[in-house]
Amino acid sequence: MDMMIATNSTRGASEGHLQMKKPLVSIVIPAYNEAEIIENSLKRVCEYMDSIRDEYDWELIIVNDGSTDKTGEIAEAFARKRTNIRVLHHIVNFRLGQALRYAFNNCKGDYIVTLDLDMSYSPDHISEMLRTIKDSKSKIVIASPYMNGGKVSDVPWLRKVLSIWANRFLALTARGKLNTITGMVRAYDRRFLKGLDLKATDVDINHEIIYKAQLLGARIMEVPAHLDWGFQKSVGKKRMSSIRILRNILSCLISGFMFKPIMFFVIPGSILMVLSSYTLMWVFIHVVNQYQKLTPSIVGLDARFSAAVANAFLQSPHSFFVGSISLMLAIQLISLGILALQSKRYFEDLFHISTTLHRSNQERKE
Repeated sequence: MDMMIATNSTRGASEGHLQMKKPLVSIVIPAYNEAEIIENSLKRVCEYMDSIRDEYDWELIIVNDGSTDKTGEIAEAFARKRTNIRVLHHIVNFRLGQALRYAFNNCKGDYIVTLDLDMSYSPDHISEMLRTIKDSKSKIVIASPYMNGGKVSDVPWLRKVLSIWANRFLALTARGKLNTITGMVRAYDRRFLKGLDLKATDVDINHEIIYKAQLLGARIMEVPAHLDWGFQKSVGKKRMSSIRILRNILSCLISGFMFKPIMFFVIPGSILMVLSSYTLMWVFIHVVNQYQKLTPSIVGLDARFSAAVANAFLQSPHSFFVGSISLMLAIQLISLGILALQSKRYFEDLFHISTTLHRSNQERKE
């Protein structure tokens, strides 16, 4: 009897210990030539994570993405002060996508949070994203400055306009009602994220994650966020926009095509089809009118119809050209749209199969 009581007591203590176990959060921060701000930014992140240590255990993973200044050295010196900070290095700059994938493969947390080193999104967003991902059982939570309750401060007008319209365009092509798709500041379910088998090497990794998550029917949430470029002014550095306009526009267009190819082919093709129908209807009416005006001296249906067409063409040749060319383009675009949709379905089927296999391999490794 005493043994049974002891066993039950031990079991209860063990279950209580399991219940008290805190989630481990992996904070991922890529860095490239940020020697001026890296130490101050890392201190700010660590101070915030220490303030919520009663709720979460945490680790910080810094990816020095081939910096040519002292970013890597400063990061290593900072990491030596704590046991839960690791620095990963790229010999050359492989860009954002490769840096994030490198970090994701080295994360140990239950959740992964990605942050910008410039602190354009303050660390305060971390707890809200984590609370949302836990409470909603979602797989991704995005810090969104463009949803209701979000805010943008001190961002150059060109960068702001391009970002707003890029997100509106991608939101129009993507499933669901997301307001911010290009943003990097997010919280992820680590096991889900590692099962996506990501390929992108640059900023388009943010679009790729959303696209593949939506294909799998994953729940994606947003929380209101404050995008603020004014923080760096307080540390004596002016925040410069490093946006590569043409490359980012092209990236958004390609991602939009992947999300919804119908917008690039079927919709323009349908518009051209309406235009050609209107123009060709005008041509038909004028051919009929010219046919009725012909003198009886022209004998034979073929001869009269040819003469009517010739007279209508002389009266308005541009209508024939516009109608015929727009009709041919409409047929081609709609045909390409159907082929694109078919290819997208094949890709989705293959993606589901490859994801299942990739997850099985990941589980075996773990």
